[in-house]
Amino acid sequence: MSVFELLVLSGVLALVLRGYVCVVWAERGGPRWVRGVAAVTLGLSRLVRWLARSSRKSGSGSSSGGDD
Repeated sequence: MSVFELLVLSGVLALVLRGYVCVVWAERGGPRWVRGVAAVTLGLSRLVRWLARSSRKSGSGSSSGGDD
C-alpha cells in the first residue's frame, strides 16, 4: 500500500468516524449543524448500502461461484 493510499484511507476513516459522532450527538439533541451532518451521513450510508446491494445482484449470475 502506497503512502497516498494510506492517507486517502485514513481521511475516509476520519470522515466516517466524525459522521458517526454527529449521528450519535444529533440523537441526543445536538445543535442544528450536527443534525445536518447526521442527515447527510445517514443519507450517504443508505446510498452506499443500496449501491452494494445492486452490485451484488447484477454480478451474482456472472461468476461460477465454486470449485470445479
